[in-house]
Amino acid sequence: MTRYAVEPDAAVPHSKSRGSHLRVHYKHCREIAHHIKGMPVVKAQKFLDDVLAFKAIVPFTRHTGGIGRKAMAKQSKSAGDKGRWPVKATAVVKDLLSNAVANGETKGLEIEKLFISHAQCNRAPPGRRRTYRAHGRIGKYASQPAHIELILEEKKEGVEKAEDVDGEGARGKKITRKMAAKKRFVKIGGGTD
Repeated sequence: MTRYAVEPDAAVPHSKSRGSHLRVHYKHCREIAHHIKGMPVVKAQKFLDDVLAFKAIVPFTRHTGGIGRKAMAKQSKSAGDKGRWPVKATAVVKDLLSNAVANGETKGLEIEKLFISHAQCNRAPPGRRRTYRAHGRIGKYASQPAHIELILEEKKEGVEKAEDVDGEGARGKKITRKMAAKKRFVKIGGGTD
């Protein structure tokens, strides 16, 4: 059993999926994982399908050197207007997501309630090759693979707020720390106040 960067609470129903030494660009995977983290699973799957069909764009927020500006990138709430359509990395992340969903189904989780609680991408050791340069020299020609891990959890049901009897709750009169401390202590003796 492999270790994940985050170990969710055993009481919370969840499903996991991970891939190691995947031959897709780390920087692309990082931007995709950053964008889909926190999304409901159904929405994330639709987003990844749209990226593959060039209907949606992956906004690039960290690795932006040399990446052109795109009008489509302004549609997302992320900062900047840089983005790309990394097809190969998107297909790999989509496969991992579908694997995590299948793992959730076998555990008996409801797909409609699942959301991506954890999406992380790490650099894997580079695949080293060589290229031939001028004047008989040899240069490095390395790939930048990635480790990707996803954790899905079920959305928690909202809890109804209790009725406040005293009127001193969130919407009522604000209680300072000093006032709360005074209420906690029982007055003893007949001193002046």
